Amino acid sequence: QLVESGGVLVQAGGSLRVSCAASGFTTDDYAIGWFRQAPGKEREEVSCINPSDSYTYVVDSLKGRFTISSDNAKNAVLLQMNNLKPEDTAVYYCAADPAYAVCSPAMAKYNWDYWGQGTQVTVSS
Repeated sequence: QLVESGGVLVQAGGSLRVSCAASGFTTDDYAIGWFRQAPGKEREEVSCINPSDSYTYVVDSLKGRFTISSDNAKNAVLLQMNNLKPEDTAVYYCAADPAYAVCSPAMAKYNWDYWGQGTQVTVSS
């Protein structure tokens, strides 16, 4: 099971960290990805981490603002979002898959095995 948390209403330019906590498995054994879906838009990839070699990927448009990391003590993966913009408003979902290879620039093309319910991030202008 994956549970996202940390989504709130934040002003543009602010920072926010959302968390994806896993239960029933260890995040170290799975690739963990973050996706988001804005109202009226398709779901899009954001970032992912491959714990086997600490590989991380962030989509080009978000590099420099978004960072992904693991919190092994909490069996969670964190997404740090800085300098938030209104266009970052979306429901943020995390996903997990035992195949490490899914964490790549092609992460959106894979059918990730497990999904959380999402956490709403709203950025006001």
